[in-house]
Amino acid sequence: MLFLKRLLDFYINSSIHVALSVYALVRMTGFLFQISAIEATAFFAFFGTIVGYNFVKYDALARTQKLQMRTQLKVIAVLSFLSLLACGFYFLQLAQKTKIIAVVFLILTLLYTLPFFPNKKNARNWAGVKIYIVALCWVGVTLFLPIINAEISLTTYVFLVAIQRFILIFVLILIFEIIDLKQDDPHLKTVPQQIGVERTKKLGFLLLFVFVGLEFLYADFNYPILFLKIGIAVTVLLFLIFANEKRSKYYSSFWAESIPFLWWVLLLLFG
Repeated sequence: MLFLKRLLDFYINSSIHVALSVYALVRMTGFLFQISAIEATAFFAFFGTIVGYNFVKYDALARTQKLQMRTQLKVIAVLSFLSLLACGFYFLQLAQKTKIIAVVFLILTLLYTLPFFPNKKNARNWAGVKIYIVALCWVGVTLFLPIINAEISLTTYVFLVAIQRFILIFVLILIFEIIDLKQDDPHLKTVPQQIGVERTKKLGFLLLFVFVGLEFLYADFNYPILFLKIGIAVTVLLFLIFANEKRSKYYSSFWAESIPFLWWVLLLLFG
């Protein structure tokens, strides 16, 4: 059991799990927009997420020398380096326009992590901004990158999907922010810090209501997809309702983080 726990911790701490969720959303985009050549974008997003998330999580600690290179962290460093090579390989297979957009999101990630301006904090510490940057990056990488790479027009349908995806990611981040409430720096001004846990849950409920309501605006509206999205919304809502500061890290970092993957699988089965 101890071995399995360590394996699960490594799987989460090395960002493989979150990368799998990103991969699932890219593949979902491929399914929704009938993009056959989706592999390069999907694997670019997968390996790029491992690199980006590990850089964000461990860079600041490494630079302040507060991070002891335990065995697991050494393995994560090796994994991140190999993922960087793989990310570069798939980056070269993207269309020129896609490469430019990918670089924009790379700059946004660096801005999120590194203090670019003298005597200024990085974007991660800008009050109230973190949740929007993360949600925007997820939507950009999982939706707009594969669409631009496939040279698909940015129609109303694309932006409706973008809004729904942004809402879902936003509410999932709210779950993380509630659980991390005691650990987060008060200056971050996360949503629960600003409006309280109960109001945060009410906000999440309202957003999920909008998430489902937007489905009726689709020109090719159909009931199976509506019921699927209601199911996903209810699942996220239940995670949000039962989220609290006493929950273990697995509640958010494993179970809640699995919802995008679940959404993709259900879409393949019933879409």
